[in-house]
Amino acid sequence: MSLVVVSDLSVATSDGVPLVRALSFELAPGERLGLIGESGSGKSLTALALTGLLAPGLGASGSVVLDGREIIGTDERELVTLRGRVAAVVFQDPLSALDPLMRIGAQLAEPLRRHRGLRGAALKMAVSDALTEVSLPDPERMARSYPHEVSGGQRQRVAIALALACRPQLLIADEPTTALDVTVQAEVLDLLDRLVAERNMALLFISHDLAVVARMADQVIVMRRGEAVESGSLAALLKAPGHPYTAELVASARALDVALELS
Repeated sequence: MSLVVVSDLSVATSDGVPLVRALSFELAPGERLGLIGESGSGKSLTALALTGLLAPGLGASGSVVLDGREIIGTDERELVTLRGRVAAVVFQDPLSALDPLMRIGAQLAEPLRRHRGLRGAALKMAVSDALTEVSLPDPERMARSYPHEVSGGQRQRVAIALALACRPQLLIADEPTTALDVTVQAEVLDLLDRLVAERNMALLFISHDLAVVARMADQVIVMRRGEAVESGSLAALLKAPGHPYTAELVASARALDVALELS
């Protein structure tokens, strides 16, 4: 049974300028879908629409059903109960995603207190466990630190811990490694891959990088200028891209000597 059912999702500005047009897909627990496309193709707007986080001045139409609940048009008070518990997002820039004025432990404690009702020693242990699960050293020291006091790779691990703390069924990863160097990027991707598999979560992985998507997703939607121009299994698209833009993405990756698994 599908956890996420998106039907004819469109996003537009308040004066009617279309930004995403008639996008449809489904995701079941354990499935991994990659959204790939250039900047401005509508990938991140799609992620925001799925969680009811579109900025003022933008509106969504169509249907987004998450765990049996319609998201579009739902009151913000109900959406808050779904974020973190049913669906969670890891954003591109953890420094802006994390509150610079709150210690890391306090930021992790907030959703654990709200969604899982933890208090006292149980809450403290859950914070430590969340930091340990993402392979952060010395979780007690990390919990006392502010985001600016740790490295970029560690901040992204904190952001992942924050997203996964309440055991969501859907993880949306929006360019989660773009700001990291190659070595740290590989470590973070390995971490996401392991945690998604262990928890049998649905994964929506967003990137402009075909090699990264090839590593993380089984199915792909290629977006350009707000529209899905091609979709299907990753292996099929890599072997025989049907749209000229998809062919450009594959050719560019090969020209950069990116090793893609085609079998």
